[in-house]
Amino acid sequence: MATDRSQSHPHISIIVPAFNEAAAITATVESIANQLTSLSPHWDIVVIDDGSRDSTADIVRALPAYLHTTLLRFSRNFGKEYAITAGLAYVRGDVVICMDADGQHSSALLEEMLDKWREGYDMVYAVRQDRNVESRFKRWGARFFYGLMTLGERITIPRDAGDFRLMSRNVVDALNKLPERNRFMKGMYAWVGYSSIGIPYTPLPRSHGSSTFSRIRLMQLAWTGITSFSVIPLRLASAVGGFLALLAFLYGIWVVLEKMFFHESIPGWPTVVASLMFFSGVQLLFIGILGEYIARIYDEVKGRPPYIVAEVSTLYQHISPQP
Repeated sequence: MATDRSQSHPHISIIVPAFNEAAAITATVESIANQLTSLSPHWDIVVIDDGSRDSTADIVRALPAYLHTTLLRFSRNFGKEYAITAGLAYVRGDVVICMDADGQHSSALLEEMLDKWREGYDMVYAVRQDRNVESRFKRWGARFFYGLMTLGERITIPRDAGDFRLMSRNVVDALNKLPERNRFMKGMYAWVGYSSIGIPYTPLPRSHGSSTFSRIRLMQLAWTGITSFSVIPLRLASAVGGFLALLAFLYGIWVVLEKMFFHESIPGWPTVVASLMFFSGVQLLFIGILGEYIARIYDEVKGRPPYIVAEVSTLYQHISPQP
C-alpha cells in the first residue's frame, strides 16, 4: 500500500468546523486552498457552520468557486464534535484532514502530513508543543484527564493531540460506522486504531477574536470523554464504598469490644449524626455518577439524530475524484 500511495495523487478533503468565525473564515479557507493546489489536483474544502450567530454562513456562500468550498449549515449549535462528525459523513476524499476555522492550524503542515500518509500511516495527528503558555487550570486539567483516561483502559489517547489530523479513507469509514450520539472524537480516533504517528506543531496566533471554548465547556467535554471511554468513576465509587463499609465494620467491632471489656458506652449522638450525613453525601455522589452513565444510555436509546443539517451549498462544480 505504501508503494501505491507514494505514486498517487489522492483527492484531499478538508473539513473545517466553524462557529462565529466570520472574521477569520475567508483567510483560513484561502490559506488552505493555496497549499492544496501544490499538493494534489483533486481537493475540496467543507465548512460546517455550527449554528453561528454571525455572518459566517453568508461569507462562505460568497467565496469564489476556485476555492472549491462546500457549506454545511446546522439548524442550530450542536457542538464541534458533531460538526466534525457531519464533515466526516459528507466528504468523499481519499484523504481527509480536520482543521480549525480560526487559522491556528498551519496549512504548511499539510505537506508533511501527506508525506506521512504516503509512507503508509493511516492517521497523522499534530501534537501541540506550547502547553507552557496555557493557564495552570488547563495544564493541570489536561494532566489529570489524560492520566485518568489511560488508567486501566485498553486505548491510549495521545497527549496534547487535538482534532488537527489527517485520516485515510479507511479511518473515516471506520469512524462513520460508530453509532454513538455522545461523541468524543479524540477517544474515537484512538479507538478505531490503524497505524498512526504524531508530528509536532505550535498553533499560530488567532487572526481575529478569542476562543469561545470556555472552561465549563472544556469540563463538559472532558466528562463526556471520561463517561464514554472509561468506567473508572464507577470502579472508584465501588472502591470507596467498599473502603467505607470496611471502616464501618471495624468501628462496629471496636464499639462491641469496648462495651464488653471496658463497660463504657459513649453517647456519641454528634458522631452518629455526622456519620449519617457523611455516608448519605457519599451515597448521593455515587448515585449521581451512576446517573450520568444512565443518562448516556437514555440519550442513545432515544434515537435522535446527533445533528440536523439545514443547508448544503456546493459553491463550485464538483468533479468526482479520479481513481
